[in-house]
Amino acid sequence: MIVLDPVLAVISVALNLYWFVVIISVVLSWLVQFNVVNTSNQFVSMIGEFTWRATEPALRPIRRFVPNLGGIDISPVVLLLAIFFLQQVIANIRVSLRVGAF
Repeated sequence: MIVLDPVLAVISVALNLYWFVVIISVVLSWLVQFNVVNTSNQFVSMIGEFTWRATEPALRPIRRFVPNLGGIDISPVVLLLAIFFLQQVIANIRVSLRVGAF
């Protein structure tokens, strides 16, 4: 299992990065909705487009199952909980690999 531990480490880092992309996407959507930032700014538009393209494929299936709460989208919360769950599973697998190696 010498190959599996680094693979799990890379997956864990990727999940951490994706966690931050989801958070940035949510915060940016709030800032746009409250007119704090303007999407006509090219930099804001680029970041918004990137975060939307990165998070929408994961959020779309969640939105089909999560009930509509009248303008409040809780699908990012469900996605963050799923990422946290996967991180814990990966951490437990890595610990069991280390304990089993000795």
